[in-house]
Amino acid sequence: MERSAESILATSKWSRITAWTLGIIILLMTIVAIWFSREPDVFWVNHSSDSETAVVGFSTTDTLIRVAETLLDKQGGYLTNDKLPPSVFLDNIPSWELGVVNQVRDLGRVMRDDYTRSQSQSKEDTDVAKGSPQFFFDNNSWVFPATESEYSDGIEAFIDYRERLQAGDQDTQFYARADNLREWLSQVEKRLGSLTRRLGNSVVSNRINEDLAGESAAEGAGTQNDTFDVRTSWFQVDNVFFEARGTAWALVHFFRAAEFDFAKVLADKNAEASVRQIIRELEASLDPLRSPMILNGGGYGLFANHSLVMANYLARANAAVINLRELLDQG
Repeated sequence: MERSAESILATSKWSRITAWTLGIIILLMTIVAIWFSREPDVFWVNHSSDSETAVVGFSTTDTLIRVAETLLDKQGGYLTNDKLPPSVFLDNIPSWELGVVNQVRDLGRVMRDDYTRSQSQSKEDTDVAKGSPQFFFDNNSWVFPATESEYSDGIEAFIDYRERLQAGDQDTQFYARADNLREWLSQVEKRLGSLTRRLGNSVVSNRINEDLAGESAAEGAGTQNDTFDVRTSWFQVDNVFFEARGTAWALVHFFRAAEFDFAKVLADKNAEASVRQIIRELEASLDPLRSPMILNGGGYGLFANHSLVMANYLARANAAVINLRELLDQG
């Protein structure tokens, strides 16, 4: 009986130790997860370096570099490809990172194809041509090679381009023209339009097929149904929301940079107010989230629907982008 009692006491003791250990580990992982899940603050965009006068293209290039660096160096680092706890259990910040990556990719591609080239048959810049494809590498690669190493190579290439731009190298150009700006705005318009619809799908169950509307001779590759099921899964609502937040965060910086580099173009078209309105709507979409979770209430329900609030800001920003493109199209 004594041995049995001692055995029971020993078992009970180890059970308590195990329970306390697991509790402490879970608590620490929760704290780390909360710390990792904080979105970076918006930073101030540079018009020029501290020691140099303003050079056209510096602000856009420098901002692209700093946005990409923040993606890798923020709290917790780059989380999308993490395979260990607690990062592996987090999906909000990886979705935020996807929104930022898409904007970096779009701007990098426009810089390669338009901003740094005077004509369709002109030579592309070597560093920009090297750096832009690096951001199109798989954003979820853990090793061999890791996503971070590929993105870092892209950053280094754009840093080399920025240094040549500041030095006034004759072969290094940035063409701040209205047609070039329109090319980037067309990419922004498509991204914001897609995100707005996806955010709205948090409450919409289906939509009318309008893919071929407006042209009687239009055809699709396959059978065209009258309606589509578009309702966003309850498990994906927060992912779409944070992808939109990442998109808005990156765009705030890129539009602020465009204000500097395309100042003369915007002034000539009397379009400065349009850019400021876009920035204001994007900044409003980044207001602190004061809820522990993304609520998905009905349109007129008792609880808020954060996706619809986000969609409202992005739709207004997208409308301003469309207006800005129309202004730039005018002679």
